[in-house]
Amino acid sequence: MDKDIIKSKIESLIRCLNRINEKKPETAEILRKDLDIQDIISVNIERAIQLSVDIGSHILSDYNTQTPKTMSNVFVMLAEKNIIDNNLAEKLAKAVGFRSIAVHSYQTINWDTVFQIITTELEDFKQFIKEIMKLL
Repeated sequence: MDKDIIKSKIESLIRCLNRINEKKPETAEILRKDLDIQDIISVNIERAIQLSVDIGSHILSDYNTQTPKTMSNVFVMLAEKNIIDNNLAEKLAKAVGFRSIAVHSYQTINWDTVFQIITTELEDFKQFIKEIMKLL
């Protein structure tokens, strides 16, 4: 495992989380109406999820395991290896579902749900970083 690659990806992940927090509106109504904020938030959530998958995939490459079949499976496999908590793995696997919607069906995003995610679920990424840092 190349620790420098993982550290670099963690730094990028932290930048995404910071950017989301910087642009997080005070209400869901503001988010529903402001296309610029929607773009910034959705892109950084997508990046955060992708970076988390990349970090997990890089770590799993050091183990004699099968290649994860899906992005969600990366988190399941990390939990199976006791690298991250099972509960966290479930939450991050669900985040992959949001990423798919954001990438493929931008028009159908529920911005009230996104507001909930950015106000309550970003801690999952912070916990992921903490658990990965234990390996380094």
